[in-house]
Amino acid sequence: MKIQKRVVARFVPLCAALFATFAAGAVQADEALAKAKLCTGCHGVDKKIVGPAYKDVAAKYAGQKDAEATLTNAIQKGSKDVFGPVPMPPNPGVTPAEAAKLAKWVLSLK
Repeated sequence: MKIQKRVVARFVPLCAALFATFAAGAVQADEALAKAKLCTGCHGVDKKIVGPAYKDVAAKYAGQKDAEATLTNAIQKGSKDVFGPVPMPPNPGVTPAEAAKLAKWVLSLK
């Protein structure tokens, strides 16, 4: 029984560290995609540039069932009158899979 407790005591922190490492890598990868697709020219993570901050977008859509689909569509096709008078232009260079990945990442920010 003592051996099991020692194994668990070592295993749980190890799993937590691995999860944190993978989670941080996913966030960095999605932020890297946003930079690669030039999204960060208009949006900051926590500050408005031309468009709203990603955290403000996440807050606006928090709790909405269709948030990911709505945001994915806006990333690809653009939007207007959602965050004020400045429209978001369409992004034809962003694939549907990339748009979905970006939407998921933006919605994960708090």
